[in-house]
Amino acid sequence: MMIFNTSTGRLFFFSTEPRPCSYLPGREAVMLFADPNKAIDSDSYGRLIDYGFRRSGDNVYRPHCRSCMECIPVRIPVAEMELNRTQRRNVKRNADLEIVRGVTEFSDEHLELYHRYQQSRHDADTTSQDAEDQLGFLRSKFIDTSFLEFRLDGRLLMVAVIDVVPQGLSAAYTFYDPDYPQRGLGVFGVLTLAEECRQRELTWLYLGYWIKNCDKMSYKTMFQPLHAYRDGQWESLQSDEKERLLSES
Repeated sequence: MMIFNTSTGRLFFFSTEPRPCSYLPGREAVMLFADPNKAIDSDSYGRLIDYGFRRSGDNVYRPHCRSCMECIPVRIPVAEMELNRTQRRNVKRNADLEIVRGVTEFSDEHLELYHRYQQSRHDADTTSQDAEDQLGFLRSKFIDTSFLEFRLDGRLLMVAVIDVVPQGLSAAYTFYDPDYPQRGLGVFGVLTLAEECRQRELTWLYLGYWIKNCDKMSYKTMFQPLHAYRDGQWESLQSDEKERLLSES
């Protein structure tokens, strides 16, 4: 059991039993969860996220696998971020999108887009539930959370859910319209959040976990420079993929 001191007292962590890994076939996953009976505010979460933690709803966790360290927390130092040629084209391609900030409540419009995204990307069996109930894992009662909406002539194309911590923004989840693949909406969402950090004078954009051998996670190395949390410290992520992507600039 792990113990962490926060501004509101001691926080205890508990590990789960091994279960099949959702990202790497043939692997087992173990998670370290914060005490669910303890409220974690934005300041405390800001400290925990710098130790590689993430959240789902009000549950704060990080991988704690015994024989695997493939899930690597990554973040962008936004002041140093360099856009390559492809990313600059992406920004121009999506310049006609309206970005609506400060949304804090889910609606049926959000839920319909989320269903279509899940069915397209993950072949998920979604059902028509209340928007707040089904999308509750994106919300937190204690952490400063809001959404950015991306609209084209009023039509909702993408939603980016962000958590605000003292040192940066955390990209909690993004879902978008699968009928616009040519726009590269996922990439544009990250580029927009990086700019959002700069406008708010925040240092870091946290992208969650990067898994080198998982296609769903490997895209994160296209954003440079990128820092990774390994062996208890943050360091610049060095990889052949990084060198290849930088050569496109």
